[in-house]
Amino acid sequence: MKTIFDNATRAELIARINTLDENSTAQWGKMTVYQMLKHCSLWEEMVLGKTTYKQSFIGKLFGKMALKGMLKDDSPVKKNMPTVPGFNITGTGDVKAEKAKWISLIHEEENFANHNFVHPFFGKMTKDQIGCFAYKHIDHHLRQFGA
Repeated sequence: MKTIFDNATRAELIARINTLDENSTAQWGKMTVYQMLKHCSLWEEMVLGKTTYKQSFIGKLFGKMALKGMLKDDSPVKKNMPTVPGFNITGTGDVKAEKAKWISLIHEEENFANHNFVHPFFGKMTKDQIGCFAYKHIDHHLRQFGA
């Protein structure tokens, strides 16, 4: 399974991100390209430990089981999956700047050191789980915008 912690995989993702521009439109869902970029930047900040979120009650009940299902194979994340409320983005902004921020955060994954990472739904995750899920999350949103 691909992981964000692999140099070649990061390079592939960044190349796909670089195909996005102000005219990119979603093939499903309600987000604009700016909202998706901002959502993914916030998500990367969480993975890197720049921001933290408490695990939800429902996540404490079902998170581990859901994570196991999510990581069982190389299949992409399903369309229109719910997101953590703090990652719902509204409004508009600078696509070029947000894209550059997201790429910069992805580069930081090379020196990942957030070994106490707790996902707001899935809970405590190992580095391998984080790497695989981060890839799947990014791939999901890039596919959403045809990248």
